[in-house]
Amino acid sequence: MPAVTVENPLTLPRVAAPATGRQRPVLHVGTAPSGFEGEGFPVRRAFAGINYRYLDPFIMMDQMGEVEYAPGEPKGTPWHPHRGFETVTYIIDGTMNHRDSHGGGGTISDGDTQWMTAGSGLLHIEAPPESLVMTGGLFHGLQLWVNLPQRDKMMAPRYQDIGHGRVKLLTSADGGALLRLIAGEIDGHQGPGITHTPITMLHVSLNPGAELTLPWRADFNGLAYALAGRGAAGAEGRPFRTGQAVVFGDGDALTLRADATQESRSPNFEVVLLGGLPIREPMQHYGPFVMNTREELAQAFEDFKAGRLGTVPADAA
Repeated sequence: MPAVTVENPLTLPRVAAPATGRQRPVLHVGTAPSGFEGEGFPVRRAFAGINYRYLDPFIMMDQMGEVEYAPGEPKGTPWHPHRGFETVTYIIDGTMNHRDSHGGGGTISDGDTQWMTAGSGLLHIEAPPESLVMTGGLFHGLQLWVNLPQRDKMMAPRYQDIGHGRVKLLTSADGGALLRLIAGEIDGHQGPGITHTPITMLHVSLNPGAELTLPWRADFNGLAYALAGRGAAGAEGRPFRTGQAVVFGDGDALTLRADATQESRSPNFEVVLLGGLPIREPMQHYGPFVMNTREELAQAFEDFKAGRLGTVPADAA
């Protein structure tokens, strides 16, 4: 699981554990069900079954893979529409091409992130490059959906290409954790992602036996998802492992610990941490659209059928 790493984390800026603060308790640990998306690539539905009031402003997150493709097997998604939210695609291993009807797109791999604000609507496609289809190989990533408040749902689409070299790398006070800050702020350090809805997103690698306590905005929610390995969450040490999500309660600090012994396929405990400012507006989600009312959902489908969300570029049809 390479993502972005460094040989010696002790050379990085350190995030100090808060001297005081109210630890966030663990409210829930859930196991993500498995399924398939797009043309048939395997996913884990990270937040399935979690009440939306604990997720807000996040809508859903899929762990894509981890899968070792044989030649000819890599799959993606066909052209499809979105409106009313943002998609964040983080590639840990492998390569994915993206293109949208608004002119955005590019190639992301090994620690890169594509941040697409669908806003008023567009069409897009995500597909493995021909070289990966021919050779096969490892593929692993995440796709997160972040809601937009009603005032921003019909804004012009926007695309951000966040290369792995722009990710803010940090470490814990004792150097036992590597933090990749993709968006938001931790202890005065800022990630590169530009967000409409205030959020924090980071990928943490904890060495076996290491503990990490982070300051966490009291007005944000708190979520953790284990990409690989075993450990515990909260001061109470609630166990969780690969494919499980943690919902934290209120507070202004949160704690993760890695078990002293990890899985042979992953030397560290790999966790995605998310926090966001709840929007607290009505949310209606159906398929590729996230709006505030059923009437707005119906309008989104009508606009899509009428071609008002964009058209597939002629050279890609």
